[in-house]
Amino acid sequence: MTGHSAGGYLAIMVGLDKTYLNKYQIDANKLAGIIPFSGQMISHFTTRKEKGIDELDARIDDFAPLHFIRADAPPLLLITGDREKELLGRYEENAYMARMMKLKGHKETTLYELQGFDHGGMAQPAFPLL
Repeated sequence: MTGHSAGGYLAIMVGLDKTYLNKYQIDANKLAGIIPFSGQMISHFTTRKEKGIDELDARIDDFAPLHFIRADAPPLLLITGDREKELLGRYEENAYMARMMKLKGHKETTLYELQGFDHGGMAQPAFPLL
């Protein structure tokens, strides 16, 4: 399951929060993998805006992929652009996600940072990794 930016956020939310697929009698653990391109790992901008929370105020709640870290998740490949060119700390969010998944006991989490690419430009070089 994959997507870029907000699509990456949705892909990882659906893959980690098992309630979304359970509605359709699908076990999220049976996904071949979750591969968000520059996905948001804290609560998404839209959710925070709806709650009146500033875009720079990070939140990890039930609208954040980080809230659903678990050892039994499908393989996770996190791909971002260059940390100096990415959108508002997106690389760091993904690096934290990778670290927390590993600490939780997940054995198949990998993080790639695509040097020289910004948020919009990182998708093209990410496709071969997908």
